[in-house]
Amino acid sequence: MIKKNKVGEGEVYICGHHIRLSANKARRVIDQIRGRSYEEALRILGLMPYRACEPILKLVSSAAANANHNRKIKKTDLIISKAEVNRGTIRKKLKPRARGHSYPIKKTTCRITIVLKDVSLQQKKDSLWQKLLRVIVLVMPIVLIGLIIQEWSKSLKLKNRSKDYISIKKDG
Repeated sequence: MIKKNKVGEGEVYICGHHIRLSANKARRVIDQIRGRSYEEALRILGLMPYRACEPILKLVSSAAANANHNRKIKKTDLIISKAEVNRGTIRKKLKPRARGHSYPIKKTTCRITIVLKDVSLQQKKDSLWQKLLRVIVLVMPIVLIGLIIQEWSKSLKLKNRSKDYISIKKDG
């Protein structure tokens, strides 16, 4: 799912609702992949022994497929910029017990939100800033030298004029 109001340019947003996991158990897996590249996250999720890895792996691969198909972003350029887990709804049922009693059973769910970001766009922006800084670094000394020479020549002209004025007074 691509939401234009929540994510910026070059980002793909995916959200999984009603995933039958505890939020705390999903968080320990999400914390391991946050900030990593897409390929590295797939390797980590494939090797971790937790049950929470499978739905998270499906979400990450689905988000990457959406980015590739809808936005034409290469999967190698993606990183997991934001990943969060929130508590979802709790399904309640009753388990019958002896003498007509019942015990409640609570089945917790969670909502997992993952945002994949295109690194190549950031690198393009960084390269533009680097070019601008290079131009500034090359041009600024020339401009400063020109300003210094102008100020210096003005001050020399003022000094010469004041000497001429004094010499005219002495003559006159």
